Amino acid sequence: MAEQHYLAGLDLAGRRVVVVGGGTVAQRRLPRLVAAGARVELISPSVTPAVQAMVDAGELTWHARRYAGGDLAAAWYVLCCTSDPAVNAEVSADADRERVFCVRADAGERGSAVTPATGEHDGMLIGVLSGGRPLRSAAVRDGLLDALREGRVADHGATEAPAARSGGGVALVGGGPGDPELITVRGRRLLARADVVVADRLAPRELLDELAPNVIVVDAAKIPYGRAASQDAINATIVEHARAGRFVVRLKGGDPYLFGRGFEELIACAEAGVPVTVVPGVTSAFAGPAVAEVPVTHRGVAHEVVVVSGHVGPEDSLTDWSALARLSGTIVIMMGVERVARFAEALLAGGRAGDTPVAVVQDATTRNQRTLRSTLDRVAADVANQGIRPPAVIVIGPVAALSGQAGRIAP
Repeated sequence: MAEQHYLAGLDLAGRRVVVVGGGTVAQRRLPRLVAAGARVELISPSVTPAVQAMVDAGELTWHARRYAGGDLAAAWYVLCCTSDPAVNAEVSADADRERVFCVRADAGERGSAVTPATGEHDGMLIGVLSGGRPLRSAAVRDGLLDALREGRVADHGATEAPAARSGGGVALVGGGPGDPELITVRGRRLLARADVVVADRLAPRELLDELAPNVIVVDAAKIPYGRAASQDAINATIVEHARAGRFVVRLKGGDPYLFGRGFEELIACAEAGVPVTVVPGVTSAFAGPAVAEVPVTHRGVAHEVVVVSGHVGPEDSLTDWSALARLSGTIVIMMGVERVARFAEALLAGGRAGDTPVAVVQDATTRNQRTLRSTLDRVAADVANQGIRPPAVIVIGPVAALSGQAGRIAP
């Protein structure tokens, strides 16, 4: 049986590391070396554009030539990443003479070191070696990272552990447009550690079913005191639980800061002395149109995109609708289905053409998703006739006519 490798962590900060070869293999290895603080010197006649960008940013030093004897002097670690086995063998032999550990990307068993399949989780570096079977290493690494990120494997030393052990805290988490798989990795990780979840009705509902039985789930839509005072009541609920030593996840649909009143909640927590973490989310303003094959920008079609709140009509809005009407690009209206007729009238009155394409995407990324295609002068009637209801995203502009040119997008 082949001898196993000895797995160790190298402190490369400030130490000279030599990488021979500037192709795609080096492109994969370099970012982690740079992140480790290594003083990287790259030796290669040419490099990929991505590696060139790292050179231009001053992250490493590039010697634009072939490898030569003596290049490993004073090196602490060496990686052979060329496509020429003879060059890699020469580098590896020189490294042996210099007593420097060397990784051969083309033949790992012939080097004095191997690179594990690695990944990061909450400040922790995970490394897996499987005796020269890199696909197995990568598969185990991915499975372990997924389990940690989803809370299926306990991480009791996490820096973002439940606040019951650290005096309470809050995470404002954007849940994305509706599909539970579109929440960010960090958002899902924090959700798995929550003591209390205060959820919007637009937050991904399936994620709540994955919570532990002892987690308190508060439906934000059912907090009392009436509609006008509901945000104050939500703020008070979040603060109350956090002050009681619980870790509170405020789970919102889309992104907390795009018409999600997330900053109001952050201010309330800050005034109460409660620590807050903000986790951005995939906003439905762009994701909704995207899954309906509507790009909100497209080269040669739209050079600007404006996202507008439709929670009040144009006559009560802070938005200059006459200025919007003069734009030639894309207008995305959120929460605007109930007032779509008034928005269309304002844009038409401001000079926007009646045949301007419009797409309305309802329940984007969910199994109930449906899309209405219309024009600015007909959209109000079409929305009523087709029974389009909230939540829906309205896209106005030439991009709404591009659908179908690239074929059907896979779900």
